[in-house]
This record gives sequence, structure tokens and C-alpha cells, in this order.
Amino acid sequence: MTPSFPSSTPRQPALIPPGVVSGDTYRTLLAACRAGGYALPAVNVSSSTAANAVLAAARANRSDIVIQISAGGARFYAGQSLPDERQAQILGATALAQHVHLLARHHGVAVILHTDHANRPLLGWIDGLVEESRHHHDRTGQPLFSSHMLDLSTESVPDNIATAETLIRKLAPLGIGLEIELGMTGGEEDGIGTELHDHTDKASLYTSPHDVLTAWKTLSPLGMLSIAASFGNVHGVYAPGNVRLRPDILRESQTLVSETLRTGPNPVPLVFHGGSGSEENAIRQAVSHGVFKFNIDTDTQFAYARGVAQYMTEHEEAFAHQVSPNTGRPLKKYYDIRRWMGAGEASVIQRLTDSFLTLGARGRSIARPA
Repeated sequence: MTPSFPSSTPRQPALIPPGVVSGDTYRTLLAACRAGGYALPAVNVSSSTAANAVLAAARANRSDIVIQISAGGARFYAGQSLPDERQAQILGATALAQHVHLLARHHGVAVILHTDHANRPLLGWIDGLVEESRHHHDRTGQPLFSSHMLDLSTESVPDNIATAETLIRKLAPLGIGLEIELGMTGGEEDGIGTELHDHTDKASLYTSPHDVLTAWKTLSPLGMLSIAASFGNVHGVYAPGNVRLRPDILRESQTLVSETLRTGPNPVPLVFHGGSGSEENAIRQAVSHGVFKFNIDTDTQFAYARGVAQYMTEHEEAFAHQVSPNTGRPLKKYYDIRRWMGAGEASVIQRLTDSFLTLGARGRSIARPA
């Protein structure tokens, strides 16, 4: 038995309340992306200022959004002084979730709140967050997170799927989705994976459609599943020529699943990892083959850093002196943390505006106040 999906006939998408989605609202948002042929940017954050920039960008563009955090980002969010690394990872991710839950509904958009890249050593982090979601669900009827990612792409497909099966059975009762990775996205993402070099085995960067079918048949009846099927994509930005994107792998995977299981077109919610620096044509092709989530961490980190750097360059004197040696006037208003962080946030908003347009998501939010 496989999950049913709405007809691909164009129609007005169902509306959901603004805020963090889970369960039925998560399904509704994915169905809207599928029916509308668009995808959402997925942005890694490690601070409240980064999260606020993403929410502001979504509001300005009237688009729903994915906010995600890695274990390393969660460790940073909790503060560097906590001695217990695992505890800090759980606390940091929980603090971000509470922050986004509080603010997202006031921004008038729907948010998929997600954890990124958990390999086997990080399963304890996910277990801790599931427990936090269970407590939150008992109080509010909603989990903390919309979905979690399991990244066992370096292990065998049977081991990957077996561990995913155990995890999705824990998540489903709480209304939490699971993202898995098949094939290996090249490069390094916050300590997971390795930098891409000329000697990297590039065959591993391309997923087998038959593995997608096997994972979908096994896992989708158990809960809400999405698949990051690699098609030559890499984390980070590399010089041209290192890899070749093959979106046709996504098309072949969707065709195999739909013909085998007799579903409608693009039955599998797909994820594009390592989206930063990708050509627009390849992005649009991937979206047309059922990608609903587009990871763009490197570009947004660079945008934030560039915004801060430009501000500091324009106000160089204020970052060398508290009082101007030329005029004798205090410079506090220029080095005020809100000024230069605000410049970073504004730069992220502009970069995400470009991404919303490329992904076809601008003006497509399905969130409406009750």
C-alpha cells in the first residue's frame, strides 16, 4: 500500500494556518508544491538573527519556507560554554524550534522546521529531539519539528533503509516527517562528508532509481517520507567542471515509482542538496521532476557575511575607534550590533528573493490566518 496523493489537475491549493507545519499541514504544503510545480528554499541557520532573516524573506516574498539546523549549528545556537556537546546540540535545536514556533505565525507564512544531516553517530541527537517533540506534543498537540533528516548515504542501502524504518516508526505518531539520502551528495556539510577532490569516486554521486523505488515502497507506507536522491550535486560551491548534474536521474526515479506502483506523476517528494551555485536551468529541471525542497546553505551564509563585510568597509572608522579621531564624535551607532547584523540580514533577504523567483515559490504561500 502506498500513500495517496491529490490529482495533478490544477486547482486552488488548500489553505493552512501560518506557523510551523506538521502532520496534515505538512502533507498539505508538500501537496501544494507538487501540484503547483514549485519548490521551497531550505536555509540552515545557527543563530536567531539568521532565522529572523529567513522569516523576513519569506514574509516579503509571500512564500512558505524551510528553516533547518545541523547538529553543529545547534551546538553553536546553545552557546559555546556548555560542556556536554550532545546536551548542547539538543538544547540549541530546541531553542531554535521554540523561537521559530513563536515568531513564524506572526510572519504569516508556513514553515517546515527541519534538522539537517544526522549520520549514525548523531542518532542520539535525533532521539533527544524526538523526546522534546513528544513533550511539546503532549502540551500543544504539535511536535517541535516538522521533519528530521537521516543521512546514512555512506552505508549500504539495506542498512540505510532498515535504520530509516526504525526511525520513521518513532516519528509518524507525532506527525513528523523523515528525509533520507540515497546516493552521496559530494562535499562537506558542517562536519558530515568530505571535501570534493579530483580523486573522489563520482559514481557514488548518482543515485540508482531502483534504490529510490525500494526505499519508497518500504518506508512511505509507514509515514511521511522525502528523499534526497543525489544526481551529481555537491555541498558548497566548486569550480566549474568538477561534477555534472544529471536531473534525468530524478525523472527516471519518479517514472519508475509511478509506473511500478501505478501512482500519479512525481509521487516522491524529492530534495535537492547542495543547491548553492547551481545553474538555474538545472534547478528548474529538478523542480519539474518533483523537487520540493532546495538546500541553499552556502549561498545564504556567503550573503550574510558579504552584507556584514560591506557594512564594515563602509564604516571602517567605527570598527577601529569608539570616538572618531577626525571629528571627536562617538561612533557607537555605527558599531551597534543591530546595525551590522541588520546589514547581514538584508543581504540574505535579497539572496532568498532571487531563490524564490528561481524556484517558482514567490507569492505562492498557502498560509492564511484562521
